[in-house]
Amino acid sequence: MPTFKYKGKNKVGNIVEGERNARSPKELTAALEKEQIQVLNIERKKFELKIGNLLQKGVNVRDLSVFNRQLSVMFNAGLPITQGLGILATQQKNKYFQKALLTIRKDVEGGATFSNALKKHPKIFNDLYTSMIQAGEASGNLDTILMRLSEYIENIAKLTGKVKSAMAYPVIVLIIAVVLTSVIMTKVIPVFANMFVNLGASLPLPTQIVINISDFMIANLPYLVIGAIGLVVALKSYNSTYKGKRVLDKIKLKMPVFGVLLLKVGVARVTRTLETLLNSGVEIIEAMTITARTAGNSIVEDSVMKSRTAVQEGKPLGEAWEESKLFPFMVTQMVSVGEQTGALSGMLGKVADFYDEEVEQAVDALISMMEPILILVLGLLVGGIVIAMYMPMFELVGTLG
Repeated sequence: MPTFKYKGKNKVGNIVEGERNARSPKELTAALEKEQIQVLNIERKKFELKIGNLLQKGVNVRDLSVFNRQLSVMFNAGLPITQGLGILATQQKNKYFQKALLTIRKDVEGGATFSNALKKHPKIFNDLYTSMIQAGEASGNLDTILMRLSEYIENIAKLTGKVKSAMAYPVIVLIIAVVLTSVIMTKVIPVFANMFVNLGASLPLPTQIVINISDFMIANLPYLVIGAIGLVVALKSYNSTYKGKRVLDKIKLKMPVFGVLLLKVGVARVTRTLETLLNSGVEIIEAMTITARTAGNSIVEDSVMKSRTAVQEGKPLGEAWEESKLFPFMVTQMVSVGEQTGALSGMLGKVADFYDEEVEQAVDALISMMEPILILVLGLLVGGIVIAMYMPMFELVGTLG
């Protein structure tokens, strides 16, 4: 989803500026007007790759979860929200988070609602977070909402952690393979090549191929490094566009083995988010909009938004999801039963629990399957190079014999 920069006036006439994610300028204008902000200017944020941003320390999941729990306890004990924010800010070791909390406290003291103050920090508090806080303020259950948010953040973090553990192993092995192969090709192979030239040995085809690849890598190493960096930047830039993100996300979902895992993660995330929002008192149409934005995959996001339109037109959620052809049959049937029995949020929670377990089992199976395959591939790669370089020696020994 693209990011837009906006400038406007709030209800007391002060100029406010910020950045928000939205599908279009029209959608962002509507959201800001709902917050009583008169829009003066909106422009799409251009793609930027800044090393400072890549190295910047953000707010981790544990910090946010602990913050929610502590603020919930303080609020429940009768402390004003501003006092609670001040206490928690002084305890924060993360300076970035501390600065944000002090700014939020200042805004609340100046008359802003807690939810509107949070919206000025979208990198820390996303749409789901601020909408739940807004619902908690309206219903008078802010302490309960904060605790529920903490549980939601922990569940999503656990789910994300499982996927990262599945992806980390092959990535690490791939990096080791690339580094090891590069060192052998640029440092070891040239030594063998010079030795073969001095001995006047005839080179078998596999040996000649390896030497040719080595010569190519040494001659073009700077260009290969620049090309690799350029490819990463190009993919990142393409992924930041509306069309590019959908193309790449569609490829991810169609990948063998990993595609099924990513779809299960998407289903678990959507059902967990929607359950949490509905339990917090957020109306279903708004809940589906927020759920789509936090789906983690643009294809899943589009499917949720399409089903949101169908629900808005009067169709049951289960039927709308079934028509999307993305959600598994079991999910659509369980959601339909939940709607018919008036227990939709409870059924969504059960679906989320089921898919959390499915993801855990899939990750364990994936790691067990990948481990021997990756070791075998790495062994064949390095072993193949070694054998190719020793083949001329075997021939020389045979000739001398």
